[in-house]
Amino acid sequence: MLRVPSIEENIGIKVYATESRGLGGFIKRYPEDFIVEEVLTDGSRASVQLENNRLSSLAERGRYLICVLVKRGWDTILAIEEIAKALGISSDRIGFAGIKDADALAAQYISIGGISSGKLTNINIKGLSIKSLGYSDEEISPEKLFGNRFTVTVRSIRVSEKTAKKRIERINGEIAEFGGMPNFFGHQRFGTIRPITHIVGKYIVMGNFKDAVLTFLAYQSPFESARIREIRRELYEKMDFNSALRRFPKSLIYERLILEHLSKSPNDYLGALYKVPLNLRRLFVQAYQSYLFNRFLSERIKRKIPIKEALEGDYVIELDENGLPRGRFFKVEASNLKAMNDELKHGRAALGIPLIGPKQPLSEGLQGEIEREILEEEGINREDFKRARAIKVDVSGRLRLALVNIIGLKVDIIDDVEKPGRKAAIFKFTLPRGAYATILLREYMKPATDEQLIKCGF
Repeated sequence: MLRVPSIEENIGIKVYATESRGLGGFIKRYPEDFIVEEVLTDGSRASVQLENNRLSSLAERGRYLICVLVKRGWDTILAIEEIAKALGISSDRIGFAGIKDADALAAQYISIGGISSGKLTNINIKGLSIKSLGYSDEEISPEKLFGNRFTVTVRSIRVSEKTAKKRIERINGEIAEFGGMPNFFGHQRFGTIRPITHIVGKYIVMGNFKDAVLTFLAYQSPFESARIREIRRELYEKMDFNSALRRFPKSLIYERLILEHLSKSPNDYLGALYKVPLNLRRLFVQAYQSYLFNRFLSERIKRKIPIKEALEGDYVIELDENGLPRGRFFKVEASNLKAMNDELKHGRAALGIPLIGPKQPLSEGLQGEIEREILEEEGINREDFKRARAIKVDVSGRLRLALVNIIGLKVDIIDDVEKPGRKAAIFKFTLPRGAYATILLREYMKPATDEQLIKCGF
């Protein structure tokens, strides 16, 4: 198997689905190199061209103002917090369907409860643009999301156009043979420069709030600046929260919120966690679930257990006409094995792997063996996730698709105007909700080391 960067290994992604050589290159040199446009289940697509956005199904009045948010280089949660601050409301009143990549130009729908469109004039935030579309009695939520349309430019490709096209064709064939794209949780769920959200989440699940907070504050990544590493190291060694608060840069907003609390209440680590937004607290715990899922799926692939067909003990998820999970699932047994695989073959169902939680049982059979081995190694069981309720986060667990289809993939090879003699590849494709573009791109780019992964822009 091809070598995987240790950063990916540490977030549970231990394999490539394809074996062909990649293109190399870089993404996210500019936000415009990574364009994300949200697609709703009714077919509506948010456009990064703000003036092009319309929704015919909306009314002149309603409980929620429906808008398109176009953000350039903004984290979604942070953007929502800033918008709420500008409007003088709680961020809980702003609904959204999904978190978009921070290092991108992204368009997504949001709903704002109990305000008029005229209030949007109060928002003047660099990198954020909002257009009101109308009103609805239903808020924007993850259930309304089909997926995202991506336009990604991979720059500085060293191979010739002919070689690039051949490698793309081979990888296309391998992905088709594999059955689709492995549905790993992508790098941005964990962080690439500093991949720690799942580590913080594990400590929360273990009820160890002190180490959760100290990991978030003091974990030193070799890919951060020397100055930030030194500040984090000094905090860990001296535990002087007042000094750290003075030294931590204002750009580290969430760290500073925690430090402000600890400077007044040095031993109240649970209270410190409450100082970050609920969405971020939830993300910590979900990231640990995601890490475990990635390990479960990686190990199945490493053991060459089929992904596009089900075995006894597996879970199978029923799909709707859009290829999205309906919410119904089945345990595969000897009596229904043939019928279940017939459903998979015709695209009416897909293999599901657990996102561990108190209400989600493990698989049985070979997949169940994998899950039990990994949980034992981690020293975790599914009941432990109940401890997240201490930070007002409830993750009961569910199933996630092991594979997803890539819709409308098109790749154009052009000259890279910034690097004479090199090529650029423009990837256009749609992925269903919950799937990550970087997971597809890594199959085509094949970064082999941590340094390459960071330089690539993942």
